[in-house]
Amino acid sequence: MDQNNINHQRRQLLLGAAALSAGVLPAIASAAEPLKVGLIVPMSGPFASTGRQIEAAVKLYMQQNGSVAGGRPVEIILKDDGGVSPDVTKRLAQELVARDKVQVLAGFGLTPLAFAAAPVATQAKVPMIVMAAATSVIPQRSPYIVRTGFTLAQVTAPMAQWAGKNKIKSVVTFVSDYGPGLDAEKVFVKGFTEAGGKVVDSLRAPLRNPDYAPFLAKVKDLKPDALFVFVPSGEGAAVLKQFTDRGLAAAGIRLICTGDVLDDDLMTSIGPASAGVVSSHHYSAAHPSAENKAYVDAFTKANKGMRPNFHSVGAYDGMHMLYQALKQTNGDSNGDKLLAAMKGMAWTSVRGPVSIDAATRDIVQTVYIRKAEAVGGAWFNVEFDQVEKVRDPGV
Repeated sequence: MDQNNINHQRRQLLLGAAALSAGVLPAIASAAEPLKVGLIVPMSGPFASTGRQIEAAVKLYMQQNGSVAGGRPVEIILKDDGGVSPDVTKRLAQELVARDKVQVLAGFGLTPLAFAAAPVATQAKVPMIVMAAATSVIPQRSPYIVRTGFTLAQVTAPMAQWAGKNKIKSVVTFVSDYGPGLDAEKVFVKGFTEAGGKVVDSLRAPLRNPDYAPFLAKVKDLKPDALFVFVPSGEGAAVLKQFTDRGLAAAGIRLICTGDVLDDDLMTSIGPASAGVVSSHHYSAAHPSAENKAYVDAFTKANKGMRPNFHSVGAYDGMHMLYQALKQTNGDSNGDKLLAAMKGMAWTSVRGPVSIDAATRDIVQTVYIRKAEAVGGAWFNVEFDQVEKVRDPGV
């Protein structure tokens, strides 16, 4: 070995020793440690479509934006909670925090499951990004919860106002009997009666194994101008089919609903039964922005033709919020610092402008009024009106 190489090696050793004594190398090593995200969603069971949409959106975001944010590699640990047992969700959250050392929890397909995980997030002081579950009070269950999806009350209030202004005088409400459904019922009844309408009856179907037939038979007998419906994502096809088969549409009863019923993921299977149905929601795959057209194209190509729905957008924006928060903290995964970065954040989503209310940690967004129509041989929810900067009405 010549003298130049020997001198070069000595310089490298001296630099390494100096860096080590200054504590630089451990800091670099620490910064390179992955930030682990525990993604808890229903990948099996009756609400598996929600989990598939969320997982697909998370993967797409990371494909488009890389797997590093704020200098930290981001690692997703996916867990299937089956969508029905709060005990399972809580156990998975505990295992992710204690055993897998995740610094963020995310996902949560339904309200009871988000409720179950909330105390785990509080105790561990880790941010919990709620991408799907939609009961108003969810963020109140833990100071570490931030929601990037929506609330049922938030998307229901504009529908109640629209119905009151559009020659609908009497309505029966029909909702699934759990948190979001009760929120939707309460907000619709309040808004519609304030607009001068009459709520003839309020019906509730069980969340598990629902049989819609007896409820729809009663609606047909009551003969309201319209039936307002909320059922969770995945159930809309059954409701629309029975609504048509049992002759409610033929009897002149209109169906109005929240967008969960006309889930983009289901529109192909619902088909002509959705024709003319008016709904209110914060996202449609037919949203005409350039950002959304690019998103739908990329999502569809990456998922064998599957159309993105509103749960996918809650997940896509949840990842955007996390990446931006990590950039603001320079990769520091301290729960309180990440949470502080998320509060008040605003950006242009594929659904339109959104922000996180710093006080409530809930999303503020545009809600669109849409009509189901055939476009280019496929069925979509086409937006024709909107209400901007809608906050949860605080039911």
